[in-house]
Amino acid sequence: MSIPFEVKRIFQVSKEEAYASLLDLESAKQWMQGLVGIERMDEGPLREGSEWKETRKMFGKEASEHFEVVELKEHDKIVLRCDGTKGTTGKGEFVFTYLLTSSGDQTEVTLLGEIRGLTGLSKLFGKLMAGVFKKACAKDLDSLRDYLEKNKVTSS
Repeated sequence: MSIPFEVKRIFQVSKEEAYASLLDLESAKQWMQGLVGIERMDEGPLREGSEWKETRKMFGKEASEHFEVVELKEHDKIVLRCDGTKGTTGKGEFVFTYLLTSSGDQTEVTLLGEIRGLTGLSKLFGKLMAGVFKKACAKDLDSLRDYLEKNKVTSS
């Protein structure tokens, strides 16, 4: 069973800048709400196969999840996979596909999320979980957009 969700946002920055910012784990602490830390499992620029552990404070508690870069198509597409069995969630697989399209200095970022592999009670509550994940992803995209647009104005 797979539970999909979608979030779209318009960024007032170039597609190259939006793409680079989605892969810039170092600057995530500047905009990502509740971020405690990111621990890379490799070094250098993110590439297909790169992995990291991301820890956030959620609902008053720290939660860590394990991410992997599944696919990169420069400036157009990023696919990330979160293996729930390796993190606080303890189950499931979460796939986040970012698609970027642009017109001038405006970029549309579409996040296609998919929750897979839920069983038992979590399967029953999967639709509710999708709503929670969609809201969290929307907040993240809003925060990133606001951060980039604010810095674009101040750095111009």
